[in-house]
Amino acid sequence: MSMSAIFQTGGKQYRVSEGDIIKVEKLNATGSVTFDQVLMAGDKVGTPFIDGATVVADVIEQKRDDKVLVFKKKRRQNYRRTAGHRQFITVLKIKSIKA
Repeated sequence: MSMSAIFQTGGKQYRVSEGDIIKVEKLNATGSVTFDQVLMAGDKVGTPFIDGATVVADVIEQKRDDKVLVFKKKRRQNYRRTAGHRQFITVLKIKSIKA
């Protein structure tokens, strides 16, 4: 069984194992990315982070996520508003976890 870790980026936390493919908030990076805000790796738990622990990932692509529709309505007022939103994301493949 491969080691899993929980790390933090873009104000969110992600639980990953080696080889996982995840979507995170847009990062200005190409090639490889290293995350050092690791909250948990294997059976080690940080307070709040583990010193020296890193998660290394390869950037697969920079793109925009699927559209999210935002619909507002007030009944009996003939009030309807529709808005769409597409978030910029970075797709990562987890290469290694070092605790």
